[in-house]
Amino acid sequence: MYASTRQRLKSLLESPELTIAPGVYDGISARVVEEMGFKTAVITGAGVSNSRLGQPDFGILNLSENAAQSGMIADTVDIPVQADADTGYGNAVNVYHTVKTFEKAGVDCVMIEDQKFPKRCGHMAGKEVIPMEEMCGKVEAAVEARDETDPDLCIKARTDAAGPLGIDEAIRRLNAYADLGADIVFADAIQTKEEIEQLCSEVDAHVSVNMGFGIRERPTTPLVSPSDLEDAGAAMVSYPRLITASAIRGMYDALETLQVSADDGEIHERPDQVIAWSQFMELMDQPSLSELEMRFAPEDVTVSGHD
Repeated sequence: MYASTRQRLKSLLESPELTIAPGVYDGISARVVEEMGFKTAVITGAGVSNSRLGQPDFGILNLSENAAQSGMIADTVDIPVQADADTGYGNAVNVYHTVKTFEKAGVDCVMIEDQKFPKRCGHMAGKEVIPMEEMCGKVEAAVEARDETDPDLCIKARTDAAGPLGIDEAIRRLNAYADLGADIVFADAIQTKEEIEQLCSEVDAHVSVNMGFGIRERPTTPLVSPSDLEDAGAAMVSYPRLITASAIRGMYDALETLQVSADDGEIHERPDQVIAWSQFMELMDQPSLSELEMRFAPEDVTVSGHD
């Protein structure tokens, strides 16, 4: 029997193995994650805001922009895709509408967080959280919207309470959100490895952990290996900043090579800095389109070379 991407995501959560979820922000990044063999991807709201608007993760991206981008990403790949719906764009009633909007867009999980609006990246200074009771109403609204549309849709409830209010408050909140029906819970910006272990042991739910860049330390959450996270009891780990940051690094490196070539008048061929044309076309699934063209519009087919 064919399992939908939503059913596959729920199976991943039930597995004793840690699920690794790189962060994606467009069709190319999603295709790369899928091609590399990862079983799910998380859409990074920061990455969408950064790439689409050239703006930081500061609550500037709106519902329509986010849902449209998320839907296009989900339609690009055959692995489960998890969306970042920020604070739900308002109160509990707005959250109900937001979940329905993302469900129609075709994503497999919708994350709602308990920051005050306008939210900001969980690793920026100055964030505040709403009262737990208010967030509980949002979670209830999200769960009801899920149950009315597709019970296989996952609801991820996030708290940012660990920084301003402490790890114990974050644990209290996540247990409350899980009790209300959230499928997976997530506390951002945990300060130490010991706090991650405490959270995973004291929260009675599937726990996701954010490891940011994944291959580079940052001042907030420490780097913890996937094996250690699995031993701690985490169900999932996300790396929302990895692809965005590495793509920017690659852009700088290639453009610096181009600048050198422009300055000295010499050709500097650096195949290590760009993928091959054939690999690019494979990633974009060009052979499938060529096959369709041969079947339905053979008179339009032209012969083109490859590098």
